[in-house]
Amino acid sequence: MSIFEDRVDAGRQLGRRLAELRGQDIVVLGLPRGGVPVAFEVAAALDAPLDVIVVRKLGLPYQPELAMGAIGEGGAKVLDEQVLAHARVSEAELRAVDERERAVLENRVVLFRKGRSRQDLTGRIAVIVDDGIATGSTARVACRIARKQGAARVILAVPVAPADTLANLNEPDEVVCLATPRQFTAVGYHYRDFSPTDDDEVVRLLDLAAKRLEASPPSTFRTGPGTRAGSAADVDEEVEIPSRGVRLQAQLHLPVPARAVVLFAHGSGSSRHSPRNRYVAGVLQQAGLGTLLLDLLTPAEERHRANVFDIELLARRLSSATDWLATREDAASCAVGYFGASTGAAAALWAASEPSARIAAVVSRGGRPDLAGPRLSAVTAPTLLIVGSLDYEVLELNRKAKALMRSPSQLAVVQGATHLFEEPGTLAAAAILARDWFIDYLLTPDGTNPRAAGV
Repeated sequence: MSIFEDRVDAGRQLGRRLAELRGQDIVVLGLPRGGVPVAFEVAAALDAPLDVIVVRKLGLPYQPELAMGAIGEGGAKVLDEQVLAHARVSEAELRAVDERERAVLENRVVLFRKGRSRQDLTGRIAVIVDDGIATGSTARVACRIARKQGAARVILAVPVAPADTLANLNEPDEVVCLATPRQFTAVGYHYRDFSPTDDDEVVRLLDLAAKRLEASPPSTFRTGPGTRAGSAADVDEEVEIPSRGVRLQAQLHLPVPARAVVLFAHGSGSSRHSPRNRYVAGVLQQAGLGTLLLDLLTPAEERHRANVFDIELLARRLSSATDWLATREDAASCAVGYFGASTGAAAALWAASEPSARIAAVVSRGGRPDLAGPRLSAVTAPTLLIVGSLDYEVLELNRKAKALMRSPSQLAVVQGATHLFEEPGTLAAAAILARDWFIDYLLTPDGTNPRAAGV
């Protein structure tokens, strides 16, 4: 049974699982060839440098399929002393095999790097990525090589592997694996598309990753999720927004200059002070997006539970905030997106469906889009529905809601997450999904998806 569409899908899911590593001193290392497309997506998600870790097995002189050790760049070598002793391999025989495999290794390094120097791992976190593990022998050697090259911490990250193999891995400090199927036959069996990766594709992805890192602004994505990365000139203030006789409290953040703003429609029992939404807002701010976290209900209104489910009222308040934003000189020309949680997601979709709405994108996290009812088919904004895999009832409601939508839409399932995304790493994964969606549709001039184009 396939779990992943292809290596790109696997890499994006793995990148979301590793989201808490963002902002740390990491290097993503792909195992050529098949591990590199997966590692490319992980590096993009973590805004980290991408490199390859080239490993060659040292096979016994008279039984080359049995490893007596392995070699890596920079003279790194790992030997299995038990195998050497049992096979009685002489120094001369070992040297001959080493020299032959070293020549092959150096040729592959030259081919893949095209003159680029190896990423220095000294004191850094090495995230070793492959497209899957079967026996684990290559992964073990890669971890040892990274350690010998000075890595302070070694994390092995793979989309799929047998549970018993993972249980016997001692080389990495940490193992991250998305799926451990009970019936594991081969890595490729768990991919819908497991087409071979050739050398040219490895080189192309390494080149793209290098260009992406060079183009990344120094102040963007460097401080880790949830922390401010703006300048002193940024607008960050409490504001009041009029809406049919009431005044809504809100927190406005605008970069200078501002190109896009995301309005947050909070769910039941939440306010602009919601730690989950403030966390997501921080991630969006790091990407250069403005945010408006607002209370759609007054304190008195919140005491009446029925108001939380009055989607039309919440949507009207959200539209008022959108209109108010357009009156500000520093935000009038901004593209606008909506981020909704729980019942706030229905309000966001309802407001986005209005004929006069000019909403460029909508994201729902653990939302109830079904509560927007017949308004769903009128939404034209590209919409991302994010749901936890363990939030079973809401997941099914989102699937049904997506089927009613005519706008470009996508359902993203965060593995291991329940309704509030309280499990380690799951909220960060949701925040990255939202960030990427808004970047694609609010900050990309023509609304195209740069990741889909491979840039």
